[in-house]
Amino acid sequence: MKKIILILSVALATFSCQATKNPQSNEALQKKADSLATELAELKSVLGFVLERGMNSSYEDVKKQIEQANKVHDLKIDESPSTGSPNAKIVIVEFTEFQCPYCARIAPVLDSIVRTYPDKVRLVYKHFPLSFHKDAPAAGAAAIAAQKQGKFWEYRWALAPHYSSLNDSTFLAVAGQVGLNIDQFRQDMVLDAAKQAIIDRDMKLGMEVGVQGTPNFYVNGKRQDRFSPALIEQLIKELY
Repeated sequence: MKKIILILSVALATFSCQATKNPQSNEALQKKADSLATELAELKSVLGFVLERGMNSSYEDVKKQIEQANKVHDLKIDESPSTGSPNAKIVIVEFTEFQCPYCARIAPVLDSIVRTYPDKVRLVYKHFPLSFHKDAPAAGAAAIAAQKQGKFWEYRWALAPHYSSLNDSTFLAVAGQVGLNIDQFRQDMVLDAAKQAIIDRDMKLGMEVGVQGTPNFYVNGKRQDRFSPALIEQLIKELY
């Protein structure tokens, strides 16, 4: 961290010195000032990242982490269930599953965000069942079966509280709760090869973009380690 602070101090001093010299034309000075300002902004970003996370890393290591945090990923949102306006300027992609207690807790928060800003926010669901959550794939298949009847999101919100009791009886009870055709749902809820392929597709994408746990959020393609309603509210202020 001392190295980063030293670099930042030198940059500040350099900027001040260059601004006081006058042998160059105004245009050349302006270009130099713009270049230094860009470098200074980058250094401030690195320093802020270090101070915020308390990391003891080199400048280059932190710079790489910032670049990764700012990377915009292609998450293929149109192939997954979504709710909210398809024209929304804010797209939240959630990699999640049904046996994760943290996913269950944030589900009503996400529901509230979309209900509050239906024209400004689009929420996209990506399956990412963790290997030690053995009932999660079957729950994902049940959600896909509900999607077939046009009620993915109603089922997703209603199933969330049952993360600790995922079984066929629960899947069928929730299906009845949200008004699905039970006979059709009973046939469609089986975790067959087609549904497993959908889950595997999302899992593969998640691993490619760095998902390691659930829930994991990407907002407008950028990974968010600290997702919150406040983040979305701030983006709404900036984009609308």
